[in-house]
Amino acid sequence: MESAVPQRPVFFANTRTESAFEEIPIINIEDARSTDPGARRALADEIRDACINVGFFYVKNHGIPEDVISDTVAAAKRFFALPTEAKAALDIHKSANFKGYTALLGENTNPENRGDLHEGFDLGWEELTGESRADDGAMTGENVWPEDLTGFREAVLSYYHAAVRLGKALFPLFALALDLPENFFDDKITKPAAIMRLLYYPPQTGDVDDRIEGIGAHTEYECFTILWQDEVPALQVLNNDGKWIDAVPIPGTLVVNLGDQFARWTNDVFKSTVHRAVNRAGVERYSIPLFFGTDYDVKLEALPSCVSEDCPPKYEVVTAGEYVKSRLEATYAHSRADK
Repeated sequence: MESAVPQRPVFFANTRTESAFEEIPIINIEDARSTDPGARRALADEIRDACINVGFFYVKNHGIPEDVISDTVAAAKRFFALPTEAKAALDIHKSANFKGYTALLGENTNPENRGDLHEGFDLGWEELTGESRADDGAMTGENVWPEDLTGFREAVLSYYHAAVRLGKALFPLFALALDLPENFFDDKITKPAAIMRLLYYPPQTGDVDDRIEGIGAHTEYECFTILWQDEVPALQVLNNDGKWIDAVPIPGTLVVNLGDQFARWTNDVFKSTVHRAVNRAGVERYSIPLFFGTDYDVKLEALPSCVSEDCPPKYEVVTAGEYVKSRLEATYAHSRADK
């Protein structure tokens, strides 16, 4: 007697490929705001394929002006050039909601490593007028800013809000990719949980310690990340065969990769793919990731279309804020002064 074939969630049918990806797709998102439903549907289909089979894709025609990007990169370079004591005054461990400066080796995303070889500056939602949010649950708290760095806050927040607008434009496409109404996520991103980082990677030269990388192998915590990277290659993505695939910098594009919130929501139908950054180019590298999640009070529950009798929910239900804070606590635990 033949055993019954296990029922699988609808999204596995005719979409999941069994072969390991060897490259990362480039998607033109010019039609994200098209008035033609067919054009948006076709774009969502491209995104769906990338989300199910790779978990990463480049986007071109993303709409963030080049001058906004260049001004923010220049601001980041000015910040990381500050004296150590000026940066240390904004140490992220002084913030209850993980905002501020991270020193070299101050975080460790891969528990098997000895630390991440980069400096960082983290910020969250703030209006250009200075207004922050007081109702972000586990992640409530204000940003911190360096003193006497003229124009830094304005440049950084200009890029932050441009990237948030891009993220909001992507959510309807992700909804379509899941065969949901385009407005499915609207009530879940009324207070976008967007954390942005400015990152500086010094060149990793000399004897190579394999347990120290720019950022160790990890997955992201939120729904997806929007990444600007400079021309220095470092980002690598792990495919199904355990091979690291280079996400080479492509001028005029941003990288989008899915995170754990989408993986939990879709019961792993959408891939939260392991990746790392290793800067062995012999020169400095800069990048700007914006991690876009839902409102912090949203519960991460598997979507009905992504579960079945044979594929039950894999994850316990938690709020987005609880999940993000728990992951951040684990990441920075090794550099806490009171450990």
